[in-house]
Amino acid sequence: MSEQIETIDNPKTSMKPPNPRLQNWVIVFNKLKKNKAAMTGGFLILFFLIVAIVGPYFTPYDPNTQDVVNKLAPPSADNWFGTDHFGRDIFSRIIHGMSITLYVGFFSVILGATLGVLIGVVSGYYGGRIDTILMRLMDVLLAFPGILLALAIVSALGGSLFNVILAVAVSSIPVFARIVRGSTLSVKKLEYIDAMKALGASDARIIFKHILPNVSSPIIVQSTLSIATAILSASGLSFLGLGAQPPTPEWGAMLSDGRNYLFNAPHVATFPGLAIVAVVLAFNILGDGLRDALDPKMKD
Repeated sequence: MSEQIETIDNPKTSMKPPNPRLQNWVIVFNKLKKNKAAMTGGFLILFFLIVAIVGPYFTPYDPNTQDVVNKLAPPSADNWFGTDHFGRDIFSRIIHGMSITLYVGFFSVILGATLGVLIGVVSGYYGGRIDTILMRLMDVLLAFPGILLALAIVSALGGSLFNVILAVAVSSIPVFARIVRGSTLSVKKLEYIDAMKALGASDARIIFKHILPNVSSPIIVQSTLSIATAILSASGLSFLGLGAQPPTPEWGAMLSDGRNYLFNAPHVATFPGLAIVAVVLAFNILGDGLRDALDPKMKD
């Protein structure tokens, strides 16, 4: 009884030890806060996400409503970004298109990263013939430029938003597989992995509980940078007419429509182009900041 009272009265004995992984992420966040550019990119991404979620409910016009009388109207108080060749409000279309752009970027990277991480960790952990077969398949995919591979897949499957996500995801798989394989090869040589094997831990437990958490840093950085690449690739496919189909307000398709009016109505292409640049730049800046913060070689 006296031992229980002493434990309760003494906060040092009752306090749980700090979680080392949580402490590491606190250190990473503190480093990230010192990078003003990365924080700016993070706040911009947060702003874009909020706009993508709630923005479509507050747009002044329906994105697909046509007003031929006011077609190609310049920016004004009624139409902040002007109107396109069908008289549709460009500002409303950009706000609605933001959710489509971020949806394609996030889900294509999630799908590609999931498959790439599994291939990379299995290849690096088991090695041997499995490693040879998987990496040769990744080499075949890496032999094609990402946008060219995505273009070939969409051309074969047909133009649609789902096919764009699938094509961009497939083109990003080998990048994640290579990164995770290299990190897995380094981690599996550590002594604590040998200790887990000696204790009889299963391969699945070692991979998912001990290896993947320790190779998460390069995965996070690459995912952030890959979202920017995925947005560019998806916009490029839509620009070529292989992505979202009309009248979907996708930024790449809007940019494609505006190229025919660059001289008499440049605003039709300018604002979708600026939207793509802003989102891609925000993800790239945040990715660079995360890379510096997660790199143990970087000093404060």
